Amino acid sequence: MTASQRREQLLEVGRRLFAEKGFDGTSVEEIAARAEVSKPVVYEHFGGKEGVYAVVVDREVRALTSALTGALEQGGHPKVLVERTALALLGYIEASEDGFRILVRDSPVAQATGTFSSLIGDVATQVEHILGDQFKANGLDPKAAPLYAQMLVGMVALTGQYWLDARSPQKAEVAAHLTNLAWNGLSGMVKRPELTKSR
Repeated sequence: MTASQRREQLLEVGRRLFAEKGFDGTSVEEIAARAEVSKPVVYEHFGGKEGVYAVVVDREVRALTSALTGALEQGGHPKVLVERTALALLGYIEASEDGFRILVRDSPVAQATGTFSSLIGDVATQVEHILGDQFKANGLDPKAAPLYAQMLVGMVALTGQYWLDARSPQKAEVAAHLTNLAWNGLSGMVKRPELTKSR
């Protein structure tokens, strides 16, 4: 196995362990044992479990950021943007369950730019601009957009955390319910929400 292949193997083993046991519950010994290498091999490649964790988190943050910003950058009607963003998050959870579990756990070594809350804050900043434009167009105070962006993104993120384990209802139905609440509000919710047909 080449050094690059070994590094990837250690990252995949570490990723599974961090998702399963968390940062504190995972040791260099376990990473080495599951990878069938000695502890010094892990230290040689990453300097310890903190190094493995940092690379794993960085990759997951990039993957999720890419999915969410991709959904927002497509443009379109704000309701469709809410739908796309919800679907992007739920799609990431579906495709990368271990990665999402790692991101939503708190860790003592998570840096300010590598935590789930900081990632959600970054997405909220993007949503803030979209909401600001909508607020202006509807005669509302655009100064309130940052607060509403945090509420909207937080609602989607927390629903994603719930759906990670529940996995019911289906992804599209969850996204439709999220959009129903976000778009229509409690007083305007429809009985059977559906996604917009032309996304």
